[in-house]
Amino acid sequence: MNSEIILRPVKIVKLFKVLNAVPDNLDKIRARELWEETDQGSGSVVAVLDSGVQVDHPSLKDNIIDGYNFTDDDEGNPIIYQDYLGHGTHVSGIIAAVDNGRGITGVAPKSKLLILKVINHKGRGSFENLIKAIMYAVDWTGPNGEKVNIMNMSLGSPEPNEELYKAIKYASSKGILLVAAAGNEGDGESDTIEISYPGFYKEVIQVGSISETETPSKFSNTNVNLDFVGPGENILSTHLNSDYVELTGTSMASPFVAGAAALIIKMINRSEPHLIPMYVYDYLLSHALPLDNFSINQVGNGFIQLK
Repeated sequence: MNSEIILRPVKIVKLFKVLNAVPDNLDKIRARELWEETDQGSGSVVAVLDSGVQVDHPSLKDNIIDGYNFTDDDEGNPIIYQDYLGHGTHVSGIIAAVDNGRGITGVAPKSKLLILKVINHKGRGSFENLIKAIMYAVDWTGPNGEKVNIMNMSLGSPEPNEELYKAIKYASSKGILLVAAAGNEGDGESDTIEISYPGFYKEVIQVGSISETETPSKFSNTNVNLDFVGPGENILSTHLNSDYVELTGTSMASPFVAGAAALIIKMINRSEPHLIPMYVYDYLLSHALPLDNFSINQVGNGFIQLK
């Protein structure tokens, strides 16, 4: 039960003090084309299970609805979910950053973020705390009756865990869409298998990474349960000290799908909550761009598209 979760390794490519160009990843997945119809994800709540967040980051502070610390950082104080790694802050920005004049905008910039800190300042976590965070997200109710619609988990372990799987199935049955990074242990070969949990569970949308030229990233895990791929190389997003940094990894691809889901969920029938994950998945499946030159183990059902 105390098996560690491995924070997906990423590399800092460049620290941006002055931005000269707006990233085009939102256009590549056609997110802006849904903004008017979905009010940029207003009303959607995404739980980010990660290393916390810079709570006063100017591009994020208005979209952080609540949070909880499950780690031993800050003496285990549950109401301090400050990010000391930058990973959770970066992931959060891909989902819901607000453009504050620096040109960085999330996929669903009017969605709200529930920050659940399960990774400590050393980049470590446990299955036990991840399970607690999942259950917390299921039960959480916001100040105006909001409920969690989506969970993003840019983390993983090579070992399965039965209690974690039970929590995953329970959250899905409650109508919460679960999204996770595929992992960065890939070797660039389509016929080798690398598995990371919780992403490998079929109830979770497992997201791999593609490059800026829409080819599979060499580091991205390949396996039969891969669902989709998203942008995962040189991704510019929010970071510590109110900065903006480029990071690379499947950790970055996963929140593109979580943010996309925050838009899609505004357009589907929600009268039967337990069917919501299926409806969102079907939307993603029907709009994905096939990458026919590559194995399904490398790209799943294709590159996510919103139109």
